[in-house]
Amino acid sequence: MGNASDTSAVFASTISKQHDILMGSLYGVFCVLSLVGNCILLLVGHHKRSTLKPAEFFIINLSISDLGMTLSLFPLAIPSAFKHRWLFGEVTCQLYAMCGVLFGLCSLTNLTALSLVCCLKVCFPNHGNKFSSSHARLLVVGVWCYASVFAVGPLAQWGRYSAEPYGTACCIDWKAPNYELSALSYIVCLFLFCYALPCTVIFLSYTFILLTVRGSRQAVQQHVSPPQTKTANAHSLIVKLSVAVCIGFLGAWSPYAIVAMWAAFGDATLVPPEAFAIAAVCAKSSTIYNPLVYLLCKPNFRECLYRDTSMLRKRIYRGSPMLEPKERLVSASQRNKDVSLSTRFSNGQQESYGALLHCTESAAPGHVDACNLTASPFREVTVCQLSSKPQAELV
Repeated sequence: MGNASDTSAVFASTISKQHDILMGSLYGVFCVLSLVGNCILLLVGHHKRSTLKPAEFFIINLSISDLGMTLSLFPLAIPSAFKHRWLFGEVTCQLYAMCGVLFGLCSLTNLTALSLVCCLKVCFPNHGNKFSSSHARLLVVGVWCYASVFAVGPLAQWGRYSAEPYGTACCIDWKAPNYELSALSYIVCLFLFCYALPCTVIFLSYTFILLTVRGSRQAVQQHVSPPQTKTANAHSLIVKLSVAVCIGFLGAWSPYAIVAMWAAFGDATLVPPEAFAIAAVCAKSSTIYNPLVYLLCKPNFRECLYRDTSMLRKRIYRGSPMLEPKERLVSASQRNKDVSLSTRFSNGQQESYGALLHCTESAAPGHVDACNLTASPFREVTVCQLSSKPQAELV
């Protein structure tokens, strides 16, 4: 902020203020949904990190790239949309555009790698079974390196970054091929290697998977043992969810790719700014599909999430102010002394973890004067005037 370029006409919005406000509002919704969904997905992945399947590494990596796009783009795009112009200057514009290209290409390349892994495991199980978590990690690193080449290119004068035609965000300068050869070569390579090739690989991979599954369904039902069937079902679920994410992602980014190619290889003056604005909104919605699909539809992710939320509720309840401070202090003190203590009291309730021996009843029915806990680390615990209800629960 404060740069002279802030006043440049290139950073002024070219669409109506109402459309800018609508874009900013949609971006705000996408930002919240993406933050919540991807953070939860990463938390679940962290808790089940020791049992992650190789294909699930790409799911987690996709969540990281979606979260990176959310944190780097939305905080700049939302206020700019509401202010009806780009607010953050030329340098930030370049970085914003680089982050958009990096995380967007990383997500698409990641989905391409995931489709190949699924194809390998389903269509070529002899080779697919050898694909380990180490291979998955190595492939994830390759995904980031591949995306980085095209993201850093315009900063090294191969292609150009500039303001979007609608003015309140930044991306690749799609009009540059009309007068720069290097920009033309960059966009041709970008289209071939970062859109056409990944889409082709994804389509062919899932086509081979579909043909393999259809051709072997009867043989699987007749000859495969239950453990192998269970594994096949797990792979089948990952394939179905991966297809769903790919369709959502490509459906979100295809409008932008079409509009961008129209501007790059056609008459850029005929492309309305509103077309770029609508395409940009669709593209940024891609950050919410991955957590939506996997958290809602993948059973082991749902179970892990349910366990986490149940544990959180128990912790909140345990620290609830409904408990008397003195009782909370006593309970905490007893747990700190010995976690294996055989008898614990909390809110008047008694839980037994050891053997109760030599309990003597008093003359008054329903009361116990004393009990010796021989299975406790303490030699004797004296309990006075217990009501009949806890005694019944104890028995």
